[in-house]
Amino acid sequence: MVVAMAAAMASGFRTKALLDLACCLTVVFSAFLVPSYAKLTTIEHPVKADRSLSFLVIGDWGRRGFYNQSEVAFQMGRIGEKLDVDFVISTGDNFYDNGLTSVYDPAFRESFTNIYTAKSLQKQWYTVLGNHDYRGNVEAQLSPILRNVDKRWICMRSFIVKTEILDIFFVDTTPFVDSNFMCPEEEHSYDWEGVLPRKTYLATLIKDLKAEMRDSTAKWKFVVGHHAIRSLGQHGETPELIKFLLPLLKEYNVDAYMNGHDHCLEHISSIDESIQYLTSGGGSKAWRGDLKPEEDINHTAKFLYDGQGFMSVEMNEKEAMIVFYDVDGKVLHDWKISKQLYSAV
Repeated sequence: MVVAMAAAMASGFRTKALLDLACCLTVVFSAFLVPSYAKLTTIEHPVKADRSLSFLVIGDWGRRGFYNQSEVAFQMGRIGEKLDVDFVISTGDNFYDNGLTSVYDPAFRESFTNIYTAKSLQKQWYTVLGNHDYRGNVEAQLSPILRNVDKRWICMRSFIVKTEILDIFFVDTTPFVDSNFMCPEEEHSYDWEGVLPRKTYLATLIKDLKAEMRDSTAKWKFVVGHHAIRSLGQHGETPELIKFLLPLLKEYNVDAYMNGHDHCLEHISSIDESIQYLTSGGGSKAWRGDLKPEEDINHTAKFLYDGQGFMSVEMNEKEAMIVFYDVDGKVLHDWKISKQLYSAV
């Protein structure tokens, strides 16, 4: 008995030591991706030989395969193979209902690794946090230890993915939302470690985003966040993003803003600028019956769908094709943007 306990303890110590070593190696390995001069963490991602790029966008998904998550994942794999996608973007709410408890939480495997198993999806997943993720252990999702569990996983608060034709600015939108700081603690508890003092955190983020967008020389600029700027879904528009983030998108000619949060698929165009607002929040639980097309008084909604699905983007230097798919992989809506004209055709 004593020998067995000693052996188990020794094994535990070795396992912890290996995890700690793996964590250190991951940090060292990742360092080359981050130029020391960058205000936000920057990752370089290559384009294809023909200077094209393709990727999928999915949000609000982590439910251990339930609520059609597995069915959506299957179709993502099929479309991903057809398009030879370079990576996948997650718009947040990665693990329901309350994020991860730790880096050892089985929900990571049960909702991610064991669900998105298609060969075409074994690419980098660039991921932001959603409000449900903030209800758990945020540092767990940000930890490099998870990359030793599944090497695809790249999750940070705010960062940039740079390619030869496109810069994607990933923005941590949950700290912007005032109501997240007003809910009674017994209703929702948020992990604000690393965010407080909030005013300083947001001011620094806006300053860094402004500097990075100003210095960007990419032909295309996309921004990804969890919360919507424009939406006709349950949660609707986010006033705080309209106030603080939208002016940057306009000033620096951002082409598209992509988000989740509303559990639906949407495409809304702008009235007075070229920005396309794209909601991909149908990764699992959907069919809420709460879309509000009657509120589209300016007739800017090009597509609304109250159901599960995802989005793809195929692009080169001249044009981008955006496509929405349902849970069966059926094309629901497509939209081509011409870079020369800054207009959709």
